[in-house]
Amino acid sequence: MKKPQNKQKNLSQAPQSVRIIAGQWRGRLLPVALADGLRPTANRVRETVFNWLQFDIHGRSCLDLFSGSGALGFEAASRGASEVTLVEKDAVLANTLRQQVTTFSAPQIKVIQADALSFIKTDAQQYDLILLDPPFQQFTSGEVLAAVLAADIIKSDGMIYIEAARGALPEPLPKPWSWWRQAQAGQVEYGLIQQQKQAP
Repeated sequence: MKKPQNKQKNLSQAPQSVRIIAGQWRGRLLPVALADGLRPTANRVRETVFNWLQFDIHGRSCLDLFSGSGALGFEAASRGASEVTLVEKDAVLANTLRQQVTTFSAPQIKVIQADALSFIKTDAQQYDLILLDPPFQQFTSGEVLAAVLAADIIKSDGMIYIEAARGALPEPLPKPWSWWRQAQAGQVEYGLIQQQKQAP
């Protein structure tokens, strides 16, 4: 979610929609609001991530923080996640997400307009999958990950997706977390982490 130096140029070049890649809504489009700094996760990145997760997403609960366009959360729901929570601070973006929940007839998706890091401090639920794609110039992936882990909202066998600018993924990871999959596309790096199982 990088904020460019020329805001007007960014708005004119922002994609107007993103396509859901697979699942029950395959091929359907999500509109992308013209918001400063909004950077939807690229199609090829989403395809790679959800191919990694193909056997681990059905029937699972998912939290999409810094939801933005909702591309990650809607993709998760399309591929069978039973419960998806989208958290977005911006009122216009949150309203667009609510409209899409209605358009897609997606009762398994709920939209919460809130500051992401404030929300997780009071959220009592634990999730199977947490998606972290924060605005690159506002947060480091390390500080967001630390806040999520401190909030204790991920299940012991859950996974966390992290997307960051190239060279900005958190290293080293706090124990017992480790990288399960990791890749890069252009100027973006991303991956999935999980907790290492302790030897008996």
